[in-house]
Amino acid sequence: METIWLWIGFIALVMVFLALDLGVFNRKAHVIGIREAVRWTIVWIVMAMLFNVAVYFMYEHHLFGIGTHHGHVDLDGTQAAVKFFTGYIIEKSLSLDNIFVISMVFTFFGVPAIYQHRVLFWGILGALVMRGVMIGIGTTALHWFSGWMNYVFGLILIFTALKMMFVKHEEVHPEKNPLVRLAKRFFPVTGDYHGEKFFVRLDGRLFLTPLFLVLLVVESMDVVFAVDSIPAIFAITTDPFIVFTSNIFAILGLRSLYFALAAMIRQFRYLKQSIIVILLYVGCKMMVLHHIEAHGLSNTMTWVSLGVILCVMGIGVVASLAKGRTTSP
Repeated sequence: METIWLWIGFIALVMVFLALDLGVFNRKAHVIGIREAVRWTIVWIVMAMLFNVAVYFMYEHHLFGIGTHHGHVDLDGTQAAVKFFTGYIIEKSLSLDNIFVISMVFTFFGVPAIYQHRVLFWGILGALVMRGVMIGIGTTALHWFSGWMNYVFGLILIFTALKMMFVKHEEVHPEKNPLVRLAKRFFPVTGDYHGEKFFVRLDGRLFLTPLFLVLLVVESMDVVFAVDSIPAIFAITTDPFIVFTSNIFAILGLRSLYFALAAMIRQFRYLKQSIIVILLYVGCKMMVLHHIEAHGLSNTMTWVSLGVILCVMGIGVVASLAKGRTTSP
């Protein structure tokens, strides 16, 4: 229970980040340009790496008992830092696929660029809560049913990779989203946007705006992606603090990453293939995780996983850029 203070401190830090984001730096609605988005993307990456340094010292000195279990050391500073970084890279890589879907949703609903930041902000806030709940459930399941939950998570990742091979994003239909249908059944929806408002009262009646429907779709899509991405990081570590914090930092940077890449994400045509390979690799690793731990190869495989993920993503980016040059006029 000593580690509760680390959890409280981290959640408080995230709340400060979000308050500064919405209340100070983005208090007024504005269109976020690529230059501003790239700048904020770099800021979030730097913040994640600084926190990774903090992870090293926390686990190296076992502050508040972190990294220990019943007096036994589970993770030292180097092991924890590598697992955090690997988990962060995995979540960041998988979030690239999320950008495709978010772009489609915004296009379908015709969301003005000036309001997209607000949707993503509240969408990410909701995602933080849902990810925390799902990580808690996943950690508990692995603790009580570790014998076969590894196979379940591994199969989820492999199935997701195979699905990505054959299902195109164009097959996603936001208008058929069950949350959107449910909302429309109980509340009337305005035909036009009303600024940044999610709700508006007209003639004494409470109406939903299309912006709220967009938020519902984005939130539901994140749940779908979380089902894929959370098992992926459990293949790297089952330490709940590392799983949660690496997930959260990847999500915090998703909004700025979207604005930095949304206009050119389709040029990286081989990123999807890279993500498929990563999911297949991590899924297979999850299936044999018990044998890896039994032979004392966990730390070695963490380094191997980091190398595989970085190489696969690097090959995807380089191949995409090379293809873009050969097809450009």
